[in-house]
Amino acid sequence: MDAVTTRPLDWLADFPAIPEGWAYLDSAATAQKPQAVIDAIARGYAETYATVHRGVYQRSADMTVAFEASRQRVARFLNAAAPEEIVFVRGATEGINLVAQSWGRANLKPGDRILLSTLEHHSNIVSWQMTGAEIDVVPLTPDQRIDLDAMAAMIRPEHKLVTLAHVSNVLGSVLDAKRAAEIAHSVGAKLLLDGCQAVPRLPVDVRDIGCDFYVFSGHKLYGPTGIGVLWARGDILDAMPPWQGGGAMIDKVTFEKTTYAPPPARFEAGTPHVVGVIGLHAAIDYVDGIGLDAIAAHESALVRETRGALHGLNSVRLFGPEDSAGIVSFAVEGVHPHDVGTILDEGQVAIRAGHHCAQPLMAALGMDATARASFGVYNGRRDIDALVRGIERVTRIFG
Repeated sequence: MDAVTTRPLDWLADFPAIPEGWAYLDSAATAQKPQAVIDAIARGYAETYATVHRGVYQRSADMTVAFEASRQRVARFLNAAAPEEIVFVRGATEGINLVAQSWGRANLKPGDRILLSTLEHHSNIVSWQMTGAEIDVVPLTPDQRIDLDAMAAMIRPEHKLVTLAHVSNVLGSVLDAKRAAEIAHSVGAKLLLDGCQAVPRLPVDVRDIGCDFYVFSGHKLYGPTGIGVLWARGDILDAMPPWQGGGAMIDKVTFEKTTYAPPPARFEAGTPHVVGVIGLHAAIDYVDGIGLDAIAAHESALVRETRGALHGLNSVRLFGPEDSAGIVSFAVEGVHPHDVGTILDEGQVAIRAGHHCAQPLMAALGMDATARASFGVYNGRRDIDALVRGIERVTRIFG
């Protein structure tokens, strides 16, 4: 239990926005920021700020070097084959939409199908509905994981893309991503993984997994909002058309014809979120400084302790597998999750309550909404104690 009771006190000190006595349990929505990230952002705006890729003056050249060094850092973080496989986007939502509007419109034709799962975030559903492709849905196992046996039985050559959450934002269930890639590739389909909840909690090696696309958002990885990453295999990116027009993504423009820059510039139209990229670099350095294996062990211990404590409350129903990654969703019998969240907030416990942008999953669970506690490196046993005390208060208030 040392990972829960001792080391997080050191990590907590790195997060100035978490005051004494406040239990922040909403990291799956957005993570708090360590001082190292805040400092990198402040320096980026106050000391080193300039445009990138355009200026001939020294500060612009220096910022361009820092910007591209961040791309290299992300590539190492994911074990990408080359930094040119990293496209900066506003977040995972934009990354999925980029793939849908570029790769999807270029490659999906009438009769082609896409395979999703029951637990997907709306971003990984609506983006594909907008392409007009037919969608099939993989069910969940009894312990609420994506049922890969069912997926293997369902998939057929008409499926051109499989797109799945690496870790569920509601259930915390972890996908066997390598097996999912093998199943997808068995019929020639591509695999896209939504890594928003995975990259803050698990080591991710896109080449070892064997996926074709991977997306994540920086703000869930202790970085700034407004910045995210699309990784795609180089040969796939090379063949994809641009999806937005503007500056930086061109080779030559005339009124008669425009030719486009090679990836990743082809997909980064306009002035980029320069300081966001710098902040993401700092966030990755921070996470790697702790070690994702250590983070995974720490959050697994928190989940075990939380689920154990909540199992002891007769009025509480838990969702997701016992070994969920950093996320515990639950419901209190007879109490709407919004009321649970409001009462917990009175005790300085911050959780998420709602459908979590996963309404099809809520329907499958027979729920309109759930309450969700999600952990970060700054959480410890005292946060669990505060959560349990708050839920006990909820049950007293509602009888």
